[in-house]
Amino acid sequence: MSTYTETQLDALRELANIGSGQAAAALSTMLGHPVDISVPTAAAMELADAVAVAGEADASCHGILVPIVGDFEAAVVLLVPDDDAQQLCDVYGLDPHSEDGASFLQEIGNILGTSYINVLAEMCGMDMEPAPPQVVYDMLGAILASVLLARDETADMALVLDSALTVEGRPCSLSFLLIPAGGGVHELLGRIGVA
Repeated sequence: MSTYTETQLDALRELANIGSGQAAAALSTMLGHPVDISVPTAAAMELADAVAVAGEADASCHGILVPIVGDFEAAVVLLVPDDDAQQLCDVYGLDPHSEDGASFLQEIGNILGTSYINVLAEMCGMDMEPAPPQVVYDMLGAILASVLLARDETADMALVLDSALTVEGRPCSLSFLLIPAGGGVHELLGRIGVA
């Protein structure tokens, strides 16, 4: 599990909360409905532990991948269980398994991922840009394995944010994983002065 101090974890939670506020405002504008996002859990942990925390490896879910390029190489992975994806898509009467539903989830992932990336870039003084997002529906283990293979890097740690999202009073949950290249979490903590 995590070897980070409470001060370091508090700093990561604060980054998560700021990102959540910006993401909620952006999503509310896009959807035309009130959106609230809370982050009950924020932790930095070894990648194997992060995968276990995200859910059962054989559970089907929607994965939205937002690569990060620039000074900080990483990938944002949003994992949305099928029932929660349906809750989100119901706002517009969409099926999450349809082309329109997948496009809708991709845009939600883009807004959420970009909001967090922008906060990290601002707080850490680094140039970070999101690349176009991709959305897949598969088993959680397969999604994360393909992300790691595609990155072909020595990712060893992940920042995990379990988020509770409410749209028009409809609750849904999602997991947000920031998977940097090797040593990336330590670099983030150093940039915000809590290394």
